[in-house]
Amino acid sequence: MTESNAADDNWLLDEDEDETPASGQSSPDQRLWRVLIVDDDVDVHAVTRLALRNVSFKGRELELFSAHSGREAFEILRDTPDIALVLLDVVMETDDAGLLLARRIREELHNSIVRVVLRTGQPGQAPEQRVIIEYDINDYKAKTELTTQKLFTTVISALRAYESLNMLERSRIGLGKILAGATNLYQIHSLREFASGVLNQVSAILDVGADGVLCLMQGDTGPATVVAATGGYAPLADNEQMPTSHPLWPTIAKAFAEKKSQFDHPANVLFIHTQENREVAISVTPPWPLAQIQRDLLEVFCQRIAAAFDNLYIFGQLRKAQEATVVALADLAEFRDRGTGGHVRRVQALSSAIAGRLKEKGVYDDEVTPQLIDMIGLASILHDVGKVATPDHILLKPGAHTPEERAQMQDHADVGRTILERAANMVDGVSYLTYGAEIAGGHHEHFDGNGYPNGLKGKQIPISARIVAVVDVFDSLLHERPYKEPWPYPEVMTYIKARAGAQFDPEIVQALLDVIERDPELGQQPAPLPPDEA
Repeated sequence: MTESNAADDNWLLDEDEDETPASGQSSPDQRLWRVLIVDDDVDVHAVTRLALRNVSFKGRELELFSAHSGREAFEILRDTPDIALVLLDVVMETDDAGLLLARRIREELHNSIVRVVLRTGQPGQAPEQRVIIEYDINDYKAKTELTTQKLFTTVISALRAYESLNMLERSRIGLGKILAGATNLYQIHSLREFASGVLNQVSAILDVGADGVLCLMQGDTGPATVVAATGGYAPLADNEQMPTSHPLWPTIAKAFAEKKSQFDHPANVLFIHTQENREVAISVTPPWPLAQIQRDLLEVFCQRIAAAFDNLYIFGQLRKAQEATVVALADLAEFRDRGTGGHVRRVQALSSAIAGRLKEKGVYDDEVTPQLIDMIGLASILHDVGKVATPDHILLKPGAHTPEERAQMQDHADVGRTILERAANMVDGVSYLTYGAEIAGGHHEHFDGNGYPNGLKGKQIPISARIVAVVDVFDSLLHERPYKEPWPYPEVMTYIKARAGAQFDPEIVQALLDVIERDPELGQQPAPLPPDEA
């Protein structure tokens, strides 16, 4: 086909589907349209290639593949992605080889998108009506009627249909990723983790592995703060502010100024405005301009991101309120027992570290859940909240307690659990209060069943309480209390090790040793205060 013939047929293209991109712009997709010619006649291959040598559609030229049998064509289709069109002969190694291949494409390769145009030199061998009804093909042509112009028309029509189907499939997949991605984003606590998740989801929707940078701007003026960055822009994550000298900055600034997304390839900036008055810009740089359907998908995702940002903020505020409540309860208990000093804070840090170490070692995988690791530190500070019910003359007594006083002291475990369980039942799901109730009621139970208040044994004791049981005794012995002087660290460790398997869970004792070996400061005693501050 000559270039003039191809130009004469340009009426087949829509006005917005120019064959070549505008000057200075790259084509919508740098890949080629892949077309497979299947025929056992080498002359047919030569003539077809000659006729299609100058054909392009939407700025993309054709990449022609050749197969001389149904078997060879099947292997090419199986191993080569994104073949848009198959020009298929009927009679090859067998009289129905082409028809069998058409069926295998749909049934074995499950490829319903590739367009199949049947070309036959023997129409009587495969009657058109029967073939159209019984086989999932898209067009039927006799080789004698396929002039250069009609072949051009057939190919362009098939490519346009393939593109439409491909876009529909990508839209379906993209919408699925949006729904799945939005669900995952709601599970992320940290703003930076959330932002990174957003970038990953945007890259997945585009399916191009795009670089991206997410910026957060509070209000109408001021610098843009870099929250997260990926790919080639990853170094920007180390900057608190977006450098105004960066090539992306003009487009990002324009998005913030105009408060709308900007699609100016290679810089594409998605603008998001949340109800909490947060303005966010996401810049993506795929290697080709975004198609309209990709823009539409990203705009839909931006709406989901805006809602997710607001929900993340509300969730964060609720989480802070819950944490503040827990801290207030712990401070209330510690206020009366002033000799404990920073005991609950040290218990918090060490309990979190031990839970993390157990997870690293794969110990108690069924109990050491991500939720436990996330909550045990803060929940652990509630372990002695029940002491609010212990009279001062017993709680603050410097000497040994009588059996009656000791029994009254031990009531704090049941009191703490009761208080926290009542509070936890007012909240749906598992919360800090849930773990706090476990810890308050179980951190004086012994691994061998000789503890109190219920004589629980082994894994009957919640793992949160088993962890705090070790940490509470370790820290109490290491520091001064109203009824005792601090023990030297070696004596403390001797005591803890001697009770592994009896009072304490041996796996947790070992985890304590591992944690202190990794961070020796956790096992250090505080320096003595100067005489004038003691």
